[in-house]
This record gives sequence, structure tokens and C-alpha cells, in this order.
Amino acid sequence: MHALASFDSARSAVVVRALGGRRKPARHSAEASLRVVRVQGKHVRAAVVRGATEWAARARNLHMLVEILEEAEIAYFAVRGTGKSIPCVAVSARLRDDVEEILQLAFGRNPGYAAEGAGGQLRAGSSAQTWRRLRSSAVIRLSWNVCDPTGHLIFGPESGCDLEFWSEEEGALIAPRPNSVLARVSVAAEGRVAEQKLFSPVPSQYHTGYARTLPDFTVRLPEDHAYPIDVVYTWVDADDPVWRAGKEAVRRGLKPDTEVRLHEQADNAARYTSRDELRYSLRSIHQYAPWVRNIFLVTAGQTPGWLNTEHPGIRVVDHEEIFSAPSALPTFNSHAIESQLHHIPDLSEHFLYLNDDVFFGRPVQPDLFFHPNGLTKFFMSKALIPPGTTTPEDLPVDAAGKNSRGLIAQQFGTVISQKMKHTPHALRRSVLDEIEQTYSRAHWVTQHSTFRSPNDIPIASSLHHYFAYHLARATLGSLRYVYIDIGDALAQRRLDRLVARRDFDTFCINDTVVPADPAAQERMVKRFLESYFPVPSPYELPGAEGLPTRRTAELGRTHQ
Repeated sequence: MHALASFDSARSAVVVRALGGRRKPARHSAEASLRVVRVQGKHVRAAVVRGATEWAARARNLHMLVEILEEAEIAYFAVRGTGKSIPCVAVSARLRDDVEEILQLAFGRNPGYAAEGAGGQLRAGSSAQTWRRLRSSAVIRLSWNVCDPTGHLIFGPESGCDLEFWSEEEGALIAPRPNSVLARVSVAAEGRVAEQKLFSPVPSQYHTGYARTLPDFTVRLPEDHAYPIDVVYTWVDADDPVWRAGKEAVRRGLKPDTEVRLHEQADNAARYTSRDELRYSLRSIHQYAPWVRNIFLVTAGQTPGWLNTEHPGIRVVDHEEIFSAPSALPTFNSHAIESQLHHIPDLSEHFLYLNDDVFFGRPVQPDLFFHPNGLTKFFMSKALIPPGTTTPEDLPVDAAGKNSRGLIAQQFGTVISQKMKHTPHALRRSVLDEIEQTYSRAHWVTQHSTFRSPNDIPIASSLHHYFAYHLARATLGSLRYVYIDIGDALAQRRLDRLVARRDFDTFCINDTVVPADPAAQERMVKRFLESYFPVPSPYELPGAEGLPTRRTAELGRTHQ
């Protein structure tokens, strides 16, 4: 018997419900029901799973293949380092006949599909003809398709599991395609057991069982992101009467000369409008970024009524907890709030900063935003910072860009001209702290600007990136991104395309002016978000739709 098959089987004991989780689902359960859906232009069957997510569909496919091989007592080992986000399992080509036979039987009991590699034609896994056609393929993509009850989310072969057949030569198994760990291994190699999440990552609170593998595939690889990554949001509910009254009181108290200098867009109502985007942005993290550790929601003593503040992965942080100068509060300036993010207690060194109108649009990996060695990535826009020095007539965003350009030119001798895209911003606490020390005067002025001011600097959204880049701590990144102005006449058409194709890594939906018909615009956005993100996240309280904002005192929080 091969040594790879000799160590004890490690059957999965715990499977999350999001994976369609029971060993033998009840006959009439959502997990057991099937629906005909379209994948790659073809009608196929998919299991209806309540709470379906992409990461869960991927982990489910790995789990099901491992279970089949375990029950048939066929030697296998899970593989890492193929350069793909798809999990992979290897068996000896000598066992191919047995593997094909048991897979055909398994697909007969639980309908699924097989294809030649990632882009091959989907074929019914229960058909003998399928396996005859795939006989020459050394890598086969297997998928038990999944959809959510609404049918808006369908996870097919792009969330499948690869099966590799390693050829056997002179006592060694030879990989059919490159991976970054092993090209060949002795058939007498000793194996070990590892958690399945090593090969198909899931959020830390979930457990999907174990799989056989080789010691070489369990060590840390150079491409692994071994550090935690958090997410930070800044959020405000402009419909909260307490918050509105406070803002108006501060506005009335401005000195006349300050009032003259306050640009109309520094306190534009559209800047504070909330259409419940935060709920759906959180859903996008749960759906497409399972590697996020903790989420911090920075607010002015507010909390969405629907937010599950008891969830261990989320924490509401009041401005009072992070502002180094309490006299700068209250503030209604996003630049001022962003200047204090690195003071959030327990925040990881590496984190993503998001506005609530920014969403993940498809599965993303940490390397889209961070290099494994810790360097951050940033994404420049085609939009340019206007030339010249700052004037009171400048849009707040343009004034901040000009001020940032002046600081970079003074220290590094280069002149920046491009703004940044409205994407998640990859940041480091240590860099933000260094910016506070290096540009202490500009930093202090920004923190103390109650509303957006011509003197602001855009620390989190721009200055961090250029500063880190000049110190060789950040690089220019690339991602597929779209910005949709929902006040544009073509907004509905662009949103419909986005739902149909789902082919952007991140996207932002925003407007900068108050619409003529805000109710109609809100309905349009709501329909889009419900279609794109129909699955609630664990950060939501069940049935909490429409609950008013909770104030800090109501939550019983204290600030240390």
C-alpha cells in the first residue's frame, strides 16, 4: 500500500450550514432542493443553499471531493501553490479508473459537473460518456453547483475544485502542471492531516473539516499573507435628528469669515446621505473577502439599528476614542476623521479603509491590495489634480489634492498630479503615524477643521499612498473597478449591466448633488443592492430592517 494512503483518515466532523452543511440533508430542506440555472450559457442543476457565499461554495466542493475519496479509501493529497484560488486535490494516475468510477456514482447521487480545466465545457458528472471524453485531461474541474434562494447568486465551476492526476514513474508521482511547492514526490512519502481551510480559506469562525496532504504543502509559502488584515469604515446617519441638530448648531456658531470660506460642497447634503449602503458593503465583505479579520465602524456616537454589535468580528468605534485632540470634536469633516484612523484600539497594522458606498464585486484575494511582504498597493485615477495653488473657490477634493501635492514636492521633489480611485484603500498604521509626525502642522490643521476646508490634506485616501510610495513601502496596483454616478441619466443601465456580468473587483456608487427625485433614486439603488447582495451577512440582526439609528448611550458603551 502507498504510504500516502497509510495514515489515518480524517473525516470532517463539523461543516458550516453555509456549505450546505449536513452530511445527509433533510429531503425537503433548502440544502437538498435543486434548481435549474444557467452557467456558461448552459442549463445545469444547482443546489439551493440559504446563505450561499462564493467562499462557501468553493469550500463545499473541496469538502465533497475529499469525503468521496475518503469513503472509497482512495489515496489522495491536497495541493497548494498552483497559483489559483481554486482548491486542488491530487491522486495517482494509476488509480484513475477507480476514481472515475466512484465520481460517476457520486454525481449520480448528488448532481454535479466535470470539465477539462477552468474553461472547459461543463459535462454531467454522472455520465460515462463524460469520463471517456475527459480521459486525456490530467486536470479536471469538478463542481457541485450552488445558488441562493433568490437565484441572483450562482456559483459554478469558477468556484469548483480541481482534481489532478499525477503520473507515476519509478516510484515517484509527477505533477501534471506547475505548482510553487513540489514537482514530484516519492510514493513512499509520509503524509499528514491539515484543516481544509488551508486549501480553501473560510472566515476564521468557521470549520470545514480536515484533508490529507503532504508536509510540504502545510508550511508557510512566500506568497502567503501571514499577517491579519482589518477593515475600517467611517459612517454617519444624516437622518438622525440628534446628529443633525448638533451639526446645525455648530454651523450656526461659525464665525462670519469662516462661513464665507466654507465651500458649498463642504457641507453638501448629498455628502451625508445614507441609503443603507453600509449593510450591503458589509455583505460584499462576507460574500467575497472571507480573509478579513475584524471590521471597525467609526461613527459619531451612532450605530445602525440593524447592526449586530454582538458579533465578534465587528466593533463600533466612537470619534471620542480616536481623536488625539478632543477639542476638535464634534467634526463633520471626513478628512479630519480619516486623519485619526490609526488611533483605533486593536486595529491591525495592515487594513483597508472603505467608505460605505464602496463594494467588493467578486471574489478578491489579499494580494489585490497588499504584497505578502507587507507593502501596500494603491490605485491611481485618470482624474487629475488641477494645477496651481489652493484657492477658496476650489472644490474641497481639489484643494486637498493640491495641499498633498505641496507636501510631497517639498519633501521628495516630485510633483503628483493624479487623484485616487474610489476603491478600498490599503493602509498601514505605522505609515499613518509617520505622516502625523512628519507633517504635524498640516495634520493638526486637518484634524481641527470641523467642515471640509481649503487647508485639509487627504491623508487616508491619497497622501498615505504617495508618501509610502516615495519611501518604497507601497507600489502602484491594478484592479478592475467602476464608478457609477447614480445621478447620471445612464445610471440604471450601468447598474443593470453590473448585476448581469459581475465582472469588477470593486465598484463605487455615489452622487455629489441632491437629486430632483430622491425617492426614485433611492428605490433604484435599493433594487440594485438587493439583487447584487441578496445574502445577509452575520453582521446583521435578523428582521432588523427599518430600525432607527442607536445612539452610543443606548448601547451602554463607555469610552476609555
